[in-house]
Amino acid sequence: MGKRGYLRKCEKCNRYTLQDICPICGTPTKNPHPARFSIEDKFGVYRRKLLLEMDP
Repeated sequence: MGKRGYLRKCEKCNRYTLQDICPICGTPTKNPHPARFSIEDKFGVYRRKLLLEMDP
């Protein structure tokens, strides 16, 4: 188990668990929480520039 106490979600069966691997289907789990927000986003300019370059 990775970090103790952090809720994780299985993308395949949509169940929540505390383990890195889903005990039901055996696929890797992911962190269901969004990234932290900061009003002082130091790298936002670069992220938006990359999104514009990747947009077809």
